[in-house]
Amino acid sequence: MVLIHELTDPRLVDCLTGGGVAVIRTDTLYGLVANANNEQAVERLYDIKSRQPDKQLIVLIRTTDDLLDTYNDATMAKLHTVWPGANSVILPSVLSPPWLLRGGNSIAYRLPDNDTLRDLISKTGPLVAPSANPEGLPPATTIDEAMVYFGDTVDVYVDGGEIKDSRPSNVYRLTNSGSFEQLR
Repeated sequence: MVLIHELTDPRLVDCLTGGGVAVIRTDTLYGLVANANNEQAVERLYDIKSRQPDKQLIVLIRTTDDLLDTYNDATMAKLHTVWPGANSVILPSVLSPPWLLRGGNSIAYRLPDNDTLRDLISKTGPLVAPSANPEGLPPATTIDEAMVYFGDTVDVYVDGGEIKDSRPSNVYRLTNSGSFEQLR
């Protein structure tokens, strides 16, 4: 277990590209993160978090180029009205791997409004990023709380300070009519 203080620390990139799991401050809350393209890392994250295996994860992306499926111009225009920002959007998917779909047919994406976080994602690829807490417990608001939750089961912790506003992202779903329905 390593404690660092910057998302730019090369040890974090090495961890995430090597299949590790980290706790970082995302654009909303502390998140438990792993490389979305690495099935073993994603499964390990599920185990660490004690997450229900059929419950999907939000995927943080750097740009809309990271979306796994292709969407029409109208959908892309709608996405640009909520991104970048603390808005997760559930989009239909036929190309996502099973470890992300979890038996479903959609993926929730968020394009953070944080340049340093997007730079990290450019080096690691998209990241799955549920809140940093075991299922059923409140999200960690400090790195110390996250360390109590997960101990040495997490490879790298990045101390991003205390989270004062612990609201999660807004969640929208693309409807069959092509509009966004707000779920949270």
